[in-house]
Amino acid sequence: MGVTVVTHPLVQHKLTIMRKRETSTAGFRRLLRETSTLLCYEVTRDLEMTTTEIETPIMKMSSPVLEGKKLVFASILRAGNGLLEGMLDLVPAARVAHIGLYRDHETLMPVEYYFKAPEDIVNRLIIVVDPMLATANSAIEAINMLKRRGATNIRFLCLLAAPEGIKRFTEAHPDVPVYTAAIDDHLDENGYIVPGLGDAGDRMYGTK
Repeated sequence: MGVTVVTHPLVQHKLTIMRKRETSTAGFRRLLRETSTLLCYEVTRDLEMTTTEIETPIMKMSSPVLEGKKLVFASILRAGNGLLEGMLDLVPAARVAHIGLYRDHETLMPVEYYFKAPEDIVNRLIIVVDPMLATANSAIEAINMLKRRGATNIRFLCLLAAPEGIKRFTEAHPDVPVYTAAIDDHLDENGYIVPGLGDAGDRMYGTK
């Protein structure tokens, strides 16, 4: 399925500002929401369409609409909610799943603490969102959880990715395409993306 890097100038410009150490919590949160809307355009670019009959003020016509069941946006808590909000601005009718995973700082492995998804996800497109694809441990486990519920049509959307994370993710889930705004250089010894932008959750919520 591969990896798509969204190189749109507005995405890249906003990402640069988010990377800056001096960007405020409020500024970071606003930029992440704006960028997520732009990323959402890309990840939904090839949605299936059909036509419906409508009547404009001038005449009747056949006009395009989305086909099939509503999308599901699956947020990996807590940082995923920063992407989720902007995407819901664009697709307000989407269903939402919440996947609670945190990274054990000793092992860097994910620990599950919450999972709530719409019952009928088998035939829906699910877009999993998390700002950072670093070690990929949490992303891989989130996809595992959804697949155990019967999901088959899944995409993963992030703001930043590390080469190590992409390699592990695509090996674990070769059927799940990845969309990101940038692929950075490497992971440091603590599992953070370099040069990165720090901890997205802390920067979004001001908890550092």
